[in-house]
Amino acid sequence: MFTSILIPVAIDHEALVTKKIATARAMLAPGGKITLLTVLEQIPGFTAEFVTVKTENRLSDKIMAALQDLAQGASDIDCRVETGKPGVRITTVAQEMGADLIIVGAHHPSAMDYFLGSTAARVARRAPCSVLIQRPLA
Repeated sequence: MFTSILIPVAIDHEALVTKKIATARAMLAPGGKITLLTVLEQIPGFTAEFVTVKTENRLSDKIMAALQDLAQGASDIDCRVETGKPGVRITTVAQEMGADLIIVGAHHPSAMDYFLGSTAARVARRAPCSVLIQRPLA
């Protein structure tokens, strides 16, 4: 049983989150905690000057609200939004919070993934704890 489980949530993989939460609950020790984490990549400086960033957009606030909706008010789930490179930041957060399991989602790999590497692969290589890679059905 695990006492601290980190679940990275990619904006484009939200459909898998419910399955990851169910898996986490099945593996969670009594009194344990699940943390939903989304990592937003920063806009590179050379691009930022061409993009109008308005403070009212508040992407982090919108993502946090989406994570809280997914958590459905459960007392055993915390939510976090961070910035950085997901493959690196996820493992750093896991280490900072003392996670003993990361449940990361992954789509079925294509040839491109083997050349570029996916976030799941980066997390598995760098993680300070066990990593479960959960794929969608079919």
